[in-house]
Amino acid sequence: MTHPEYILTLSCPDQRGIVHRVSGFLAEHGCNILDSAQFGDQETERFFMRVHFAAEDAAIGDATLRAEFAQLGEALRLDWNLHDAHAKPRVLLMVSKIGHCLNDLLFRYKSGLLPVEIPAIVSNHMDFYQLAASYNIPFHHLPLATGAPESAKLAQEARIVELMETHQIDLVVLARYMQILSPDLCARLKGKAINIHHSFLPSFKGARPYAQAHKRGVKLIGATAHFVTGDLDEGPIIEQDVERVDHAMDAETLSAIGRDVECVVLARAVKWFVEHRILQNGDRTVIFK
Repeated sequence: MTHPEYILTLSCPDQRGIVHRVSGFLAEHGCNILDSAQFGDQETERFFMRVHFAAEDAAIGDATLRAEFAQLGEALRLDWNLHDAHAKPRVLLMVSKIGHCLNDLLFRYKSGLLPVEIPAIVSNHMDFYQLAASYNIPFHHLPLATGAPESAKLAQEARIVELMETHQIDLVVLARYMQILSPDLCARLKGKAINIHHSFLPSFKGARPYAQAHKRGVKLIGATAHFVTGDLDEGPIIEQDVERVDHAMDAETLSAIGRDVECVVLARAVKWFVEHRILQNGDRTVIFK
């Protein structure tokens, strides 16, 4: 017999007995813990926990489980979420004219490596409408001309919000979407939007960062996936990786290596998000791998 499975994530002021009380609650309600991880941050004095469990008592339904855990949550001052472990989060992908991250995520989705639903792809350019069609995913072209007035930008973002609401989006992924989001949209997406950035090239801003890096003779390149905030490219970091490079590599080679790193880093971040492994800790994150 297959039992319903859940993933519980929580954070709270650190205190004695949290694991005991949470695990005791689950045992008393006929739940079997499949895996569990926890972390106490001595700096912030907060405790973080992720528990994957099966609800084996058919007499205790979803509503009862949530309502009675809410009482424990209030007593321990928990910030908590209870997720259906088999539900696939709904993801909106956004892209501009650079498609390697989009292509990689779509392949992982189609091959079952990324447990998500992708009901829509948004772009301010038409470059990847055929790629979207090959995966049978609706492509929404929402153009935004260079130098467009603020009113045009807000109208375009209103369409993005409309798509998010229509498709009940759980996560927005900026897969090399090269537009700065407004403060209002960033606030709306807090904790629910992930961006990929060549942050191991912090000195090389603007266009062609890998060409700039080549000119300076860098020895290390990489990428960072982070949550989107109103502070450009400074949101809480989720994942990072690097590759060593050398003098024999030209700018095109550096760019190709960079694209590979960006794909891997973004895919990891998205997978950890949809598996409910990321908990925010102020300006940082706790990742239960």
